[in-house]
Amino acid sequence: MTPDARAVADEAWRSGLRPEPPLLVSEWADRFRLLPQTSAEPGRWRTDRSPYLREIMDCLSIGSPVERVVIMKGAQTGGTEAGLNFLGYIICNAPGLAMLVMPSVDMIRRNTRTRIDPYFELVPEISRRVVPAKSREPGNTATHKKFVGGELVMTGANAAASLRSTPARYLVLDEIDAFPLDVEGEGDPIALAIQRTVTYRGKRKILMISTPTIRNFSRIEAAYLESDQRRFFTPCLHCGDPFVITWSTIHWPRSEPEKAHCVCPSCGGVHEERDKPEMLRQGAWQATAKGNRNTAGYHLSALVSPFETWADIAEEHGRVHADPARLKSWINTKLGETWEEEAAQTVDSAALLRRTEHWGEELPPGASVITAGIDTQDTWLAVELVAWGRGEESWSLDWIRLPGDPTAAKLWDDLDAILGRTFAHPTAGALPIAAACIDSGGHHTSRVEEFAAARHSRRVYAIKGSSTPGKSAWPHRPSYSRKGKRPLYVIGVDALKEIVFARLAKGEAGPGFCHVPQGREPAWFSEMTAEKPYTKYSKGRAIREWRKKPTERNEAFDCRVYAAAALESLKYSGFDLDAEAARIEALAIAQPTPSRKPGQVIKSRFMSGK
Repeated sequence: MTPDARAVADEAWRSGLRPEPPLLVSEWADRFRLLPQTSAEPGRWRTDRSPYLREIMDCLSIGSPVERVVIMKGAQTGGTEAGLNFLGYIICNAPGLAMLVMPSVDMIRRNTRTRIDPYFELVPEISRRVVPAKSREPGNTATHKKFVGGELVMTGANAAASLRSTPARYLVLDEIDAFPLDVEGEGDPIALAIQRTVTYRGKRKILMISTPTIRNFSRIEAAYLESDQRRFFTPCLHCGDPFVITWSTIHWPRSEPEKAHCVCPSCGGVHEERDKPEMLRQGAWQATAKGNRNTAGYHLSALVSPFETWADIAEEHGRVHADPARLKSWINTKLGETWEEEAAQTVDSAALLRRTEHWGEELPPGASVITAGIDTQDTWLAVELVAWGRGEESWSLDWIRLPGDPTAAKLWDDLDAILGRTFAHPTAGALPIAAACIDSGGHHTSRVEEFAAARHSRRVYAIKGSSTPGKSAWPHRPSYSRKGKRPLYVIGVDALKEIVFARLAKGEAGPGFCHVPQGREPAWFSEMTAEKPYTKYSKGRAIREWRKKPTERNEAFDCRVYAAAALESLKYSGFDLDAEAARIEALAIAQPTPSRKPGQVIKSRFMSGK
């Protein structure tokens, strides 16, 4: 063998012993991640499609000095997918103890069924390392995945035992704004989870992801403000100056949101939607604050998402801008920003009384669906019937105090008769009560559950309010009582109170406005305005809570909250209120003076199941 040949052979032998350079998370995703057929873009993952995710993912690579990554994001920005890529990278490239925490154990189980299991099974590089689901060896359940060299524990922020007992080198905290502030009396679940990583300090990776909620109350906002607050700067394709695509840079001709475009703040250069991919390709993250040197914070708006168009976002803004409750959701989910409450916002009972109105025997033309809210007391029931229209404008149709003994059948027969009422509509025949929510609290829980369960097919629901921060207005599924397996729906009562309170404060008719009929008893107005939001501070953290004076009654406010919950139940089932309003408006255009029999009910396609 010649010296040259020997040198080549030696180098080849040394190369065989030399380990491959470690992959970055983005490189792993581009090489191995597959997206299912149900995704918007099935097939191989391409970081180039969402180039702003590259740096975020690479900070989670084992070679990066960053220990904590914070993503304050809007919807459809890919933040959750980046978290899934991180989990795949751990399993394949850097095995160890990992933990995924979501707001509740129920959410974890659903996430495992709909996302984790299909993801792990689809990607061969992962599936060959994870214990098979049907293996005799334990290690593949809804809350635990064992893989070569490590394991993934998945739990809810409402489960103190799991947070307290599981050490972790890798930690993913998903949707932290929906986490409870205290878990089973043991403290902040975020702090408990992070404490599990302390022994890996210097080698740990913590990923915090969430859509923000209310300013000064948002957990993800607080974490982002403690970071270096990175923003994604894109270059102007005209003058080259870098700028952040914010809502202030989006413009469109009056009444033509479909022509929305982005304008450079420096030169006024116009960028169309088709320019967005090139802007993103040339974009780069820049820190805007000093922050903690081990923490990288990222703000992601849907304005940079390849899956959202500026036109769609502008059109949605046009639909919701007049309704504070829906505008709040838009700001949170589209801009990825916190909602700032108006400090001076109040609801005055006298002002509410002054704006009463008369709309005749028939329903107002804008009414499209009716719901009911029922509060239970020891000697009577309180009932409000509410009609809803486009933009969730509402009309209080009736307020009833139903006396009787909740342990006796007659009171419930009387309530059943009320829920069977229909209301004449000038165009749509007669509208029935589409859904009702009954508070199961107090001393008659079993009786309420029994009544509702027997009428579940009529969308009569037994409910229980939860003040857990971030809890959704309507649950993904009910819980069940131990006796009789009767469904109970745990609603996010604070979220609903925020919506109702903001709408009561609206002073002009339109989306979200609450109409009140003339002749309503004076006590209703004081009850409707009895509760108010307050901010208190515990351990330096702002906590929002609802209070009323001990001497004040609030049944009217509670009933409106429950009627709003009933509307949420319809929306969760697929009902589109604005579409139903448009359908009824079309009936008026097609048949200005409809001939119908008295009491004739014209059902919507949703209500009839067609």
